[in-house]
Amino acid sequence: MGPSHASHRTLGENVYHRTRIRRTRIRLVATVAAAGICALGLTACDSGDSGDTVTDKPKAKASASATTGEKPAAEKPAAEKPAAEKSATPDVAKVGDTIALKGLEDGNKLDVTVVKIADPAKSSDEFTTPGSGKRFVGVQFKLVNTGTAAYSDSPANGAKITDVDGQQFDSTFADITAGPSMSSAVRLKPGGKALGWIVFEVPKASKTDTIQFAMNSGMANQTGEWKLS
Repeated sequence: MGPSHASHRTLGENVYHRTRIRRTRIRLVATVAAAGICALGLTACDSGDSGDTVTDKPKAKASASATTGEKPAAEKPAAEKPAAEKSATPDVAKVGDTIALKGLEDGNKLDVTVVKIADPAKSSDEFTTPGSGKRFVGVQFKLVNTGTAAYSDSPANGAKITDVDGQQFDSTFADITAGPSMSSAVRLKPGGKALGWIVFEVPKASKTDTIQFAMNSGMANQTGEWKLS
């Protein structure tokens, strides 16, 4: 390896490590901020819910007429509708479905959609690779602020993937070829949107089963869960 190539690689590694340090600081700040919300305002954290909940019930998807503006055709009598049309909402959220979630404070609400899965996912650079015997799994999330307050968080802190054996894995720092990563410092005004990939490192032998997401860097009382298989 020539001197110029070695110096180029060293520069790239330095940039990579500085980026990891910056992302770590942002995620730590987001976690500490979420933990301090209840400490600074216990009343704001009491939204009437008792205890933690995990919801896998998706929102009903908009009908074709609602999204296109077209008038629906004359409906058949209820007795003539096929059984498959009786319920437009699946019992359990899967990839492509949206779950409505609440945060710790009044006015903190998100519509969270698991858009796509990349399994295995490929690193977009030569410096970030899975550990021995492991692989990257990417999950693309779409976040829409449906609340009345601004949303500010590091979303990857609140994401967790589980395999069929019950092993849970937190997100890791990695950029993948599937697309841009979710920002580590998302700030959304009411109605604002964010889209990006969150990456996990799991054993090659593990079969992923569910993905979970919670607001406030994972400290909110309500957690959404999507079935992957």
